[in-house]
Amino acid sequence: MSALPTWDLNPIYPGCTSKEFQHDLQWVVTASTELEASFVDTKKDLKELISTYELILDYLENLDAYSAACLTTDTANEEYMKAVSQTEEASLVVQHMQVAFLNFLATRAEEIAQRSGEGGDLEAYRFPLNELLEEQRHLMSEEMEDLANDLARSGTDAFSRLQEALSSSVSTAWDEQTEKTVIQLRNEAFNADRSIRKKAFEKELEIWKAYEIAFASSLNGVKGTTITLDARRGYTSPLDRSLTQSRIDRPILDALISTIEKNLPMFRGYLQNKAKALGLESCAFYDLFAPIGKEEQHFSYDEAHAFIVQQFSSFDPEMGAFADQAFRNRWIDPESRKGKVGGAYDTAFPLAKQSRILSNFDFTYNGVSTLAHELGHAWHDHVVLQKSNLLRSYPMTLAETASIFSEFLVFQGALEESSKEGRLALIEHFLQDATQVCVDILSRFYFESAIFSRRKEGDLSASAYSALMEDAQKRTYGDGLCVYHPYMWAVKGHYYSSDFSFYNYPYAFGQLFALGLWAQSKQTGTDFPASYKELLGATGSLPASEVAGLAGIDLADVSFWQEAMDVIASYAKEFADGLSD
Repeated sequence: MSALPTWDLNPIYPGCTSKEFQHDLQWVVTASTELEASFVDTKKDLKELISTYELILDYLENLDAYSAACLTTDTANEEYMKAVSQTEEASLVVQHMQVAFLNFLATRAEEIAQRSGEGGDLEAYRFPLNELLEEQRHLMSEEMEDLANDLARSGTDAFSRLQEALSSSVSTAWDEQTEKTVIQLRNEAFNADRSIRKKAFEKELEIWKAYEIAFASSLNGVKGTTITLDARRGYTSPLDRSLTQSRIDRPILDALISTIEKNLPMFRGYLQNKAKALGLESCAFYDLFAPIGKEEQHFSYDEAHAFIVQQFSSFDPEMGAFADQAFRNRWIDPESRKGKVGGAYDTAFPLAKQSRILSNFDFTYNGVSTLAHELGHAWHDHVVLQKSNLLRSYPMTLAETASIFSEFLVFQGALEESSKEGRLALIEHFLQDATQVCVDILSRFYFESAIFSRRKEGDLSASAYSALMEDAQKRTYGDGLCVYHPYMWAVKGHYYSSDFSFYNYPYAFGQLFALGLWAQSKQTGTDFPASYKELLGATGSLPASEVAGLAGIDLADVSFWQEAMDVIASYAKEFADGLSD
């Protein structure tokens, strides 16, 4: 087996200690200070100031993405740690400038309205500038915002780091010779042997129980701070702020959530059928990822390259050519090795107008699917990186669109080449993922809604968090499960972020929006790839409703979301029929 490549970061920077990296760090600080000083000059042209502001954000994004990319491939490297720290220090100066920039924009609101109107020289910036003006209306004083940003490093960010450190490092005895970390225990959820899955699940719960006070204290700190700051900034609730960040409104969220709720019986039916396939009366939480059937497809890295390019090209030759370029130019780091983080991600470098993808390729179909997912993100980046910063920064709700769409293209290709038994395994894997993104995400949404309501009254105990988590899972999984996971509130790092509350429903939005687009592509035909690319290009400069409107979609209409859900339901039916054959 040939060695897997590592990514090539040299076109971005030669290194973290290079003169280029250090120069850009200093430039960001100096340029931010100079730009902030120029806000008092009423003769400065608004468009020129906006361009400089965007360029500073581009440089900071480049530095942040590069230092983080280096560290994730070698987490013990002190040089990389220092680079991340240096970038964080520079970002504090930029954050101070950003607050001043928002206040400056407020003084030019009338001019913005005129110049961003139809035919104005800032017409393309209409939505992002109005979004910034709305954000300004929710600012505290500059001194208070500075204090909040500075305290975050030793407050909410520290709680988040504590959760991350504990959840990734704590371990327990597996047998007399072996210890396993909680990550290794959670990976056993995919084991074909139920006794091993159950043993790993029970040992995992023991770990969370042992550290529950630390996790509960951290979550109390994060959620308490979030409630205080969101109220000080004039938001009616953390959900109100989250919707603003997601660029959707309550009618759209209600349409999404109500569609998922309506289809819970379908997901529960799938889980009941999975239990039958496993020879069980009912699935436990540790059976959610149990393999069904036999996955026949195994891929070398070169085969994964060829297969993804083939599937992308069948949809859009330009998209296929882009994926081919990413493989050939070593934009992907697929090798799993000591010191490298797990999982996968895509990151963009705006100055180079390129992306890089980290993965841990395991030569399975799942590994191919993960690469396709991240290449979808990279394709999205490729489309929007041609635009300036304020016109390309898209919300989390739209961030998963291209990735899930790309993953689904590869899924379709894999189905075409599979045997009957292999097809059943692929479909079950798809249903596993859909259940997580719809059912589990809904449970997380219920849970977070409940804890924000309860946290206003004071700190919650670990047992209270566990009770709320299990109740949320019972409301969603229902009789699809017989054993639940009361400590998922300790597992998921998303709960420990104060920058973005409700880090859950955007995933369901992304999954169903992408599937809805795919269903539409079957009706539109050959013209769809061009309109799809146009839609991706608009994700940074329009609210989600207007982005969807480009494809003739009304996001507040439950029929659109149901059409997407029907795609999942069709595979749930095929899975059930396949088991009875």
